[in-house]
Amino acid sequence: MQYRDFGRTGVQVAQLALGTGNFGTGWGHGASPSESEAIFDAYAEAGGNFIDTADVYQFGQSEELVGRFLKGKRENFLLASKFSSGAVPNADRLVTRNSRKAMVASVEASLKRLGTDRIDVYWVHHPDAVTPSEEILRGFDDLARAGKILYAGLSNFPAWRVARAATLAEVERTLPIAAIQFEHSLVRRQPEQDLFPAAQGLGLGVVTWSPLGGGMLTGKYRNGEQGRAQGFGGKVFQPESTAQRTAVLDTVLAIAKETRASADQVAIAWAGTHGAVPIIGPRSQVQCVSNLGAVGLELSLEQIARLDTVSAHDADRPERTTTSPVA
Repeated sequence: MQYRDFGRTGVQVAQLALGTGNFGTGWGHGASPSESEAIFDAYAEAGGNFIDTADVYQFGQSEELVGRFLKGKRENFLLASKFSSGAVPNADRLVTRNSRKAMVASVEASLKRLGTDRIDVYWVHHPDAVTPSEEILRGFDDLARAGKILYAGLSNFPAWRVARAATLAEVERTLPIAAIQFEHSLVRRQPEQDLFPAAQGLGLGVVTWSPLGGGMLTGKYRNGEQGRAQGFGGKVFQPESTAQRTAVLDTVLAIAKETRASADQVAIAWAGTHGAVPIIGPRSQVQCVSNLGAVGLELSLEQIARLDTVSAHDADRPERTTTSPVA
């Protein structure tokens, strides 16, 4: 495992983070406690030190399991969690969205489930189109002064809101925005137009999720497997629904054959060439070990160019956004 600087925090994190959305079965699809522990152990044994969870993952079960696995080795890991959705189905409106009220209630509940006195990186899971950046920043600053969190991050926020929040934090001298998190893969390259440049310009750490397109880039769905295509109600899944996506997967499989690697390793290795820390989210120890094989795979410049070309996104057709202009 190699390590890289996490933005300007001074912390060095593993080149791959372990996402724990599959730790537990509260969503009806995930890993048992024993399998979750096997995944955690495989990641740790490979030198991994960055754990990413959220209160909503498996309705709190993920945080509970992570807390159990971290006992006796808490300081060996950078622990990240998120809030915005609540930890139970149909969570009360006072503990959801991005208000300071929701933030404080959520962090206290997460700390109890995680069995720790602080969360190292606390993410706003997603914008709510209501709460302004000033409110979010003040909440982060309050939590940091209380010793509840160390670093603040924004997940799934548009680039203009990231830039505004980072600038406001600098001007107001509140807790800085340390990092951003967003989806990025060979079938989701739009962030390269704005989020990656914003992070580079602002000195932010970058964490990306779903480098396998919800499993599509492994090629397993061509063999009739279901996985996330149905397991999470089709959410967090990029289907092989266009000719370009078919060409992308064909290229991934071809390069996997050339390198004697697996398709998942090729897709994850490519995602790591952008300076981000990709999050792997395996549901079994076997998947975890395979994903971790990406750390030893060095794609050639020619192979990277082929993947870049076949997956190129048309910058003249930016995606439509439904996020209202809340600062």
